[in-house]
Order: sequence, then C-alpha cells, then structure tokens
Amino acid sequence: MPGYGFSDKVHGATSIRTAELFTRLMTHVLGYERFAAGGGDIGGRVTRLLALAHPELLVGIHLTDIGFPNEPTGTFPSDLPNPSPTEQRFLGLVGQWFMREGGYAMVQSTKPQTLSYGLNDSPVGLAAWLVEKFRAWSDCAGDVERRFSKDELLTQVMIYWATETIASSTRLYYNDVRTAPQLKPGQYIEVPAGVAAFPKDLTLPPRELGERFLRVQRWTEMPRGGHFAALEEPQLLAEDIRAFFRPLR
Repeated sequence: MPGYGFSDKVHGATSIRTAELFTRLMTHVLGYERFAAGGGDIGGRVTRLLALAHPELLVGIHLTDIGFPNEPTGTFPSDLPNPSPTEQRFLGLVGQWFMREGGYAMVQSTKPQTLSYGLNDSPVGLAAWLVEKFRAWSDCAGDVERRFSKDELLTQVMIYWATETIASSTRLYYNDVRTAPQLKPGQYIEVPAGVAAFPKDLTLPPRELGERFLRVQRWTEMPRGGHFAALEEPQLLAEDIRAFFRPLR
C-alpha cells in the first residue's frame, strides 16, 4: 500500500485514497471490469471502503477481520442498537484489549512524526517496535520464534529500514483518524463477504455483529493462527479464499 515497504513514501495517504487508487489500478490500468478484493487489518479496511464506494465492481470481498463500523476512529458505536449478550460481551473485551494493546495506535494517530524520528534512527528501536507485535498478536504463546524464524522477522524489519517507510506508514493512522467515518450508522456493505476468523487475532467478533454491516456469505472459524494470517497460516488462508470466491467467479 502507499507509504509501506517498496511503495512510494507519500504524505497524504488515507485508507479512502488507497481504496480509490486500487480501483483505478484494477479498472483503468489493468482493464478489469469486475474483480475480487481481500485483506486484513488496514488492508481489510481498504477492502471494505472499496466495496462501500464501488460495489458494482466487486464480485466479493474476503476479510480476516470485520473491522470497526466507526472506522477510521477504530471503535464500535457505544449506542449499538439492541446488542445481544454475545455482542455486549465482545464490546467489553474490545475495550479491555485497547487498554492493554492500543498504545501504538494512540501514538501513531496523534504523534507519528515524533515516534518516527526515533524508529528511523535506531535499527534496534525499529526492531523492538515491530517484533513486539509479532509476539503479542500471533499464535505463538509468548515464544515468537514458534511462529516466525529470525530470517522472517529480520526481513520485515529490513523492509522498513531499507526503504525508510516507518514514518509514512505511521502517518496513515494520523490521516485516517482525521477523515470522517465512511460507513454511516445503519449503512450496509452489499458486496458478498467471506470472513476467516483466526483464534489469536486481536479480537474475535461474533458473526452476528459482522452481519450488521456486512453481507456475510461465509464465516470460517480457523483452528489456529493469529493476526498475521498470511505469514502464520498461508495454506489455511489460501484455501478459505479459494473456497469463498470459487462460486462467485
């Protein structure tokens, strides 16, 4: 995505602009009349925004998380109408998770440039900032090398280090929280959606919550794996993507 890795280090990137960029890439540049999209975390947010803005172009979307209806603020509405006991319990767990793990998002969405000077100047600081997330958000039971080799972890760090994109990647948070939420209360994304829920991801929302704003046609409870699904469980993820999109071709 713009601002990450070997892409351009842009200054005004938002998830909305990224969704529009991918739309132009798929239609005007590559010439597709319809296509599929998928992703997780911010990639999932871009996918949902793309589906919201251009449902006529998409055969379906595949997600590893349902995101947050109040995107890009990163919250569920406090006045969720008639929440079920399961939904209420989940919303409470989300609040607890943000108290334990949400510090990175608060810093990146308020003071990204201050943070980035330190990370861009120190390979040890950059490694600590990134590897801590691979440990905390993966299905590794506290031992990060159960899931990722040193080579895999160092590759992730080196991509940011060599391209100096940690600043542009953190600024996306800052830009997004200053963008009005695109999914209005009661609004619905009509594109068929498949969700692969990995048990050690950041949060595990119930399907009924996803169905409030997504047209869920497939919901898979994965047996293992965490937030970094494509790196942790590539075969499970690829099989679920194929199974969801196969009847939509």
